[in-house]
Amino acid sequence: MLTRIDHIGIACSDLDTTVEFYRATYGFEVFHTEVNEEQGVREAMLRINGTDDGGASCIQLLEPTRPDSAVGKWLAKNGEGVHHIAFGTPDVDADADAIGGKGVRVLYEQPRTGSMGSRITFLHPKDCHGVLTELVTSAPPADPEH
Repeated sequence: MLTRIDHIGIACSDLDTTVEFYRATYGFEVFHTEVNEEQGVREAMLRINGTDDGGASCIQLLEPTRPDSAVGKWLAKNGEGVHHIAFGTPDVDADADAIGGKGVRVLYEQPRTGSMGSRITFLHPKDCHGVLTELVTSAPPADPEH
């Protein structure tokens, strides 16, 4: 089932300023950036450490690209801060089904594409003691031969 804390998502108003804070204050460096049009966010992943299963624990900084995105709406209501926690899993489909079978609402009928080609879904915060929870299956590592 769940193998690690994959990342903690933090909503921010200005990605560049927030990245600089985490770099200058904690020494965390960005290892990946992207714009996810479907989710309406510009993001930066800051790697904290490696994990036993070959993954990593990260901070994901999220700046909305439009006010009607989920992060944009959340930021307007709550201000900057922790948006969600994500747990890594080798099989997001099976774990979402198992957790859903325990009465927790799974927000996506089918997992969607997340950062770096991962597969993701979210669990309803009202069923998780107020915490928006993401399940993440990382994309397979790129084949260096191809």
